[in-house]
Amino acid sequence: MTDDRAARAALSRLVEPGSARAARLIAHMGAPELYRQLRHERIDQGLSADAAGRMVEVAPERDLERAASRGIRFVVPGDDEWPDQLDDLEASEGVGDMRGRPFGLWVRGPVRLDSLARSVAVVGSRSATTYGEDVARGIAAELARDDRPVVSGAAFGIDQAAHRGALAMRGESVAVLACGVDRAYPAAHRDLLDHHATHGAIVSELPPGCAPMRMRFLARNRLIAALTCGTVLVEAAIRSGALNTAAWADSLSRPLMGVPGPVSSAQSQGVHHWIRIGAASLVTGAADVLEVVGSSGEHARDEPRAPSRPRDRLSRTHQRVLDAVPVHRAADLVAVARTAGLAVDDTRGALAELLRHGFVEQLPTGWRLGEAARQVPDEPLWAT
Repeated sequence: MTDDRAARAALSRLVEPGSARAARLIAHMGAPELYRQLRHERIDQGLSADAAGRMVEVAPERDLERAASRGIRFVVPGDDEWPDQLDDLEASEGVGDMRGRPFGLWVRGPVRLDSLARSVAVVGSRSATTYGEDVARGIAAELARDDRPVVSGAAFGIDQAAHRGALAMRGESVAVLACGVDRAYPAAHRDLLDHHATHGAIVSELPPGCAPMRMRFLARNRLIAALTCGTVLVEAAIRSGALNTAAWADSLSRPLMGVPGPVSSAQSQGVHHWIRIGAASLVTGAADVLEVVGSSGEHARDEPRAPSRPRDRLSRTHQRVLDAVPVHRAADLVAVARTAGLAVDDTRGALAELLRHGFVEQLPTGWRLGEAARQVPDEPLWAT
């Protein structure tokens, strides 16, 4: 056990996550010195006052030993497992009054944090609709199929749907909590979190035993955005906490993607706002997400096109003539030419070609559409 590791474990209990003051001081003097000065109240008065009430509970060596006995590890900068992408939090301007990377991360579960460079966050509303949960589950499942870990917050709604989608494909799923990794929050997701502890990972910057608090959720959101190479927002009302995760992704210049919902859905208003201002790319499924987060050309797709029809290959003149031919009652050559706005000779030649391919048929009384033209009815002009 190093002084740095013990000091960081102590700071994780003394200082609230995302403290801009602590982040500035630890960058200046290092974790052991900051811890020493906090113990002797020789530093920033506000920070010392906040820490003073908790100092009696601090015993970092004991915390680390107890955690290890329960299969919980404490990963700090410099460890092989430390996810380097979190270092981007040091340069970020932050969101609100939160700044800086965590002192360390308490981790429960076999998935290593250094394997998350290709991971994708899937987050959204707790009060999700069936549509939103289905979309989140489907996106997460396809990401897992592409060997990309899925990261979310284990909350009700979109979060749990994303975790379950990844796990259904036997993919890696990581739950980032706003409490200790030994606590089940929400309690209804105990089985889901226990499964993560066995097959995925549960992550928090708070030491074991810590309870969830509102501000801790906001701090947690920055970890979800920073651990991943992109964030997918699936259903978020205009005041949804998931929008805070979106703001962190934007602050870190990580790809932000939004799934559109019905224009009348309150649960999608926040997503639509981020798409409308151009901060989020519109995605409708995992293929779109992979195209955004993948390497250039890795998941490139052809533009969607309707199935081609035989008449699509006709020249403009032939299409004009075909449009002028009646469906049922036959019309003579002159009437077809007049309707098409073409010369009679040009119309005659076009009709002969259309007849050869079965688009029209010739009756004693004139011309009408043939079987080939009737198989796939044309859409009305206003649908094009």
